[in-house]
Amino acid sequence: MMMQLTRRSALLGLGAAVSLSGVAGRASLALAAAATDQRFVVVILRGAMDGLSVVVPYGDPALRDLRGELIPPLPGQPNGLRDLGGFYGLHPALADLHTMYQAGELLPVHAAAGSYRSRSHFEAQDYLESGADHRMTSGWLNRAVASLPPMPASSPGQASPTGQASPTGQAPPTGQAPSGQVSAAGQTPAVGQTSAVGRALAVGVTVPLLLRGSVAVASWAPHGFATPAPDLYARIAEVNRADRLTGPAITAGLRARGFATEVMTRDGTPGGAPGDKYAFPALAEAAGRLLAAPDGPRIAAMEINGWDTHVAQMQRLEQPLRQLDAGLGALKTALGPAWRQTAVLVVTEFGRTARVNGDKGTDHGTATVAFVLGGAVAGGRVRADWPGLGQGKLFENRDLAPTVDVRAVAKGLLAGHLGLSGTSLAQVFPGSESASAMGGLLRA
Repeated sequence: MMMQLTRRSALLGLGAAVSLSGVAGRASLALAAAATDQRFVVVILRGAMDGLSVVVPYGDPALRDLRGELIPPLPGQPNGLRDLGGFYGLHPALADLHTMYQAGELLPVHAAAGSYRSRSHFEAQDYLESGADHRMTSGWLNRAVASLPPMPASSPGQASPTGQASPTGQAPPTGQAPSGQVSAAGQTPAVGQTSAVGRALAVGVTVPLLLRGSVAVASWAPHGFATPAPDLYARIAEVNRADRLTGPAITAGLRARGFATEVMTRDGTPGGAPGDKYAFPALAEAAGRLLAAPDGPRIAAMEINGWDTHVAQMQRLEQPLRQLDAGLGALKTALGPAWRQTAVLVVTEFGRTARVNGDKGTDHGTATVAFVLGGAVAGGRVRADWPGLGQGKLFENRDLAPTVDVRAVAKGLLAGHLGLSGTSLAQVFPGSESASAMGGLLRA
């Protein structure tokens, strides 16, 4: 017997999909305490950000033949690139980042990639967060925190080092951190260290692999955090659009929920409307307030989705870039004077193809751009051993060739900013002898 699919059953099906998908399209945040006044933040851009569209090498003569309509107007033209010294230009949506660049607080590192050559999102993200060319059970940032001196235990009645939750797991007083649900997770800390809640904190439904490991982590989520972004519904509608049975029913169901037509179209952009308390800018501001607190955490990991731009890239890339820009600007503002002691590393699992595809997008590639920013960073320039885009210069004749190992950038920050030794770096990034710590990333 053929099942009749109605608007009601479509809505029930969407609810089931949401329960499985969790926070797809949303940002999340994890925080850890450390015995240092330096702040270190890692931001993962999930989906593979196209570095050639974000820091555009407009001075490379081969770019236009490869990219054509994906190239924004040149610097000085309306809605044009924001110039980075005459060869590179920053995407027009990144106004706050360009201001940081002009202040010497932003250092793009181009033609960067991990040590792996997988073009699978799932594999590459695991390798990126593991800090190796294979998946590990712990993340490199957790191992870095474990290499720092341990935090002293909080005295009874004092706030935990996160500033987010008390050792009892109750929400802190208003003004210390956003209200939400707190639960302990992860490993039990050693005697004399802080409790799980005080030692580290994850904002979101799960702790990213990057911050999983021997250092205990607690989880925190705003009320209603699992509510999905509109982009999840757009993807469900997109997958089913061609089906004569499910397509019309799902579209009707979404319209009944109040979704506009553009939300359900193929060239729609990910969610994250201004004022969305679950979007990246709001979580980045919360992270900044927590990191700025005298008794707050010193290590944070954040993530933002929406970078997989196979289709209509010019339209789809705009929203996540604005979210990223607003979030990093909010992080700086919330940190206040502590920004001077802050370094931020922004990375993605891999880049995208140098050539535009038939859907006016790009496909999974290799090298991309990483960002290093903060008051402690020696910015105001682009760091690159530029491989070129001309004939015979692309990796496998399709991708920007990698000339920088992302682990070298991370090592340079961990050594110069957090003081990790060579022995510790070898434990944080096992098998990374070929990726020496990059110097010159930080102010003298």
